[in-house]
Amino acid sequence: MKAGNSWFGSRTTSTEKYYKTPSPKLALSLGSQILDENYSFGKSLTTDQIVKLASKGPQRNAINVVLTSSDVAVEGFCSSRCGTHGSSVGARINGKRYKFAYIWVGNSETQCPGQCAWPFHQPIYGPQSPALVAPNNDVGVDGMVINVASLLAGTVTNPFGNGYFQGPKEAPLEAASACTGVYGKGAYPGYAGNLLVDPTTGASYNANGVNGRKYLLPALVDPKTSACSTIV
Repeated sequence: MKAGNSWFGSRTTSTEKYYKTPSPKLALSLGSQILDENYSFGKSLTTDQIVKLASKGPQRNAINVVLTSSDVAVEGFCSSRCGTHGSSVGARINGKRYKFAYIWVGNSETQCPGQCAWPFHQPIYGPQSPALVAPNNDVGVDGMVINVASLLAGTVTNPFGNGYFQGPKEAPLEAASACTGVYGKGAYPGYAGNLLVDPTTGASYNANGVNGRKYLLPALVDPKTSACSTIV
């Protein structure tokens, strides 16, 4: 995804700004997808079951992302979180166990869009400004894109809890969560910032993807200035 500047690229927000790595260059590529259409653990999931679902993917040099549909309830979803990231130890590979990172994000469309899909739905609390038009005409999924991006930034910069974060380790503010609610310049509580607007649909966005897709991605904190860096 790209806009005027790269959202998570070499110019302003590379991993090198957050911590030093032994590898001179890190690369991220899309892996395989696994569909669980039969709801193997049912429609009410615990955190442990999320980890078990994540462990079905590659367990070495991987970030396994679990996305749950709008009809699935997850422990803590809506009441305290829209998604989470963490790590676990996988099965033995050639006699050795490796840690893998995982992300979980839920679709809040029918459960708590005011909490997990703002600014595409009016918030539960705070200033009640009008909701913005979702760029893909899907409040739940467009909200998921925001949360996946936020947690991906947190995972890449703090995969195992000993990377970049502010505040206490038990409740860390990470690369994106330190800038919650900021999507464009001039943002303040209840206002997402100065965004791009599609002249045809009226949808608000700040990033262009493949095949003409548009997305809204969160600001990332600049660790040198402690300011939130936006792409528009």
